[in-house]
Amino acid sequence: MDELNDLLRGFTDGMAGRSERGAGGSPGQGALPAEGDRQGRQREAPPGLPSRSERQAHAQLEPCPACGGAGFLLEDLPVGHPDFGKPIPCHCKLDERRSRRRSRLSNVHNLEELTRYTFEAFDTDLSWLAPHKLESLVRAYEAALAFAEKPSGWLLLTGGYGCGKTHLAAAVANHRIENDRSAIFVVVPDLLDHLRATFGPNSETSYDDLFDEIRNTPVLVLDDLGVQVVTPWAQEKLFQILNHRYNGQLPTVLTTNQRLEDLDQRLRSRLQDQDLVRNVKILAPDHRAGANPGQGDLSTLSLHAGQRFETFDVQRRNSSAQALANLRDVKQAAAAFADSPGGWFVLIGASGAGKTHLAAAISNAMRASGQDDIMFVVVPDLLDYLRAAFNPQSPVPYDRRFDELRRTPMLVLDDLGTESATPWAKEKLFQLLNFRHTAHLPTVITTSTSEERLEPWLRTRINDVNHCQVWTIRAESYRGSADQAGGLRSPRGQGTSRSRPVWRE
Repeated sequence: MDELNDLLRGFTDGMAGRSERGAGGSPGQGALPAEGDRQGRQREAPPGLPSRSERQAHAQLEPCPACGGAGFLLEDLPVGHPDFGKPIPCHCKLDERRSRRRSRLSNVHNLEELTRYTFEAFDTDLSWLAPHKLESLVRAYEAALAFAEKPSGWLLLTGGYGCGKTHLAAAVANHRIENDRSAIFVVVPDLLDHLRATFGPNSETSYDDLFDEIRNTPVLVLDDLGVQVVTPWAQEKLFQILNHRYNGQLPTVLTTNQRLEDLDQRLRSRLQDQDLVRNVKILAPDHRAGANPGQGDLSTLSLHAGQRFETFDVQRRNSSAQALANLRDVKQAAAAFADSPGGWFVLIGASGAGKTHLAAAISNAMRASGQDDIMFVVVPDLLDYLRAAFNPQSPVPYDRRFDELRRTPMLVLDDLGTESATPWAKEKLFQLLNFRHTAHLPTVITTSTSEERLEPWLRTRINDVNHCQVWTIRAESYRGSADQAGGLRSPRGQGTSRSRPVWRE
């Protein structure tokens, strides 16, 4: 289509030149029409062809020294050669064609609002981050910068929301464009929308042109792979684009917050090719939350910021010496677990005895030491969170939510036993805790249910003395006690007094 347009443009330019020369000849060769007649005869240029004013402006430019402005060349070939007499586009025409194509594709780019995303603006000086998370962020920055300066292979940036994937991907494209090198940056759902729009009757870009440009652009940056609506057509188009670039080993940057196993199997297979793809996982939390990222909307640790070991009172009125000794032992064991978390730490005691305070104190101590991957959740809230994933409008599928909970580095389950004891709830809790027990993942559990009344499957696991510490708090509830009434405790929110667990022998 571009070659046909160029040929037509050449013919119309020639005709325009001859008519102008004829009009400028002697009066006997014909009179010029009146100004009004000329204006009346002007028509809009056909789609894909420039207007007369554009052609005249083009004619006034310095002609190409190679083709003299014709736009095409004829190769010196012997008669009988298949290409004898066949015009070949000149390099100037090819450059012009590329320029027109780029201008038509300018609306595909999503960079206009992302020009601030540069390597200079990417902050890696985050002292509040845990060392291993900061290291992953620096590693991603260095990988993206190296790719921008010398694109080769594929760069896959993975991580949670707000960890910096889009910033680095946009920085790659901005870096290349600032240095007069080509790159296309597009969010995957937007790309699919642009492809669909080419089928519209008023589209200025053909589907073939757009699809070919995306497949063959020197550097392609696809942001948010996996968040598109998964239809057979969308899967097919993405596979065609990425398979073409995979076979041609064309430089490509992809970002995703999805697990690879959740992507289309054909794409996953290519993304796991370690000879072509460099997969950099960013462990940093959402930067929008700053130094207090928490663990998403589910974790309620931020509500227990005042419940620390320093605020846990072990001197309670009307408590026996044995109960006070029990509190001191539990507090000491909880502090030791916070310093070196491993296995399970189970707290059993009456409501208001201090279980939640100690569980929060463990979490806050770990957070203070730089370990911020802590999920603190009340068990009924956890089950509601999983149920919500079955809503058709849920942005996160159930299996992903459940897997995140199972694998979270530190899980605190508060108030186990207060949930609705439905078969589904029992099954989910068994799956969750059985996985964490088998994987030896640090877990803190609080419950007011006596050990004898726990589910048999749970009781057998907490009886594993090689993996679990079980402490029973002997003290009575602090709420409403003389200590709370006398103001010996700090204000509400500074921690509810709990008793200490006794190490079971």
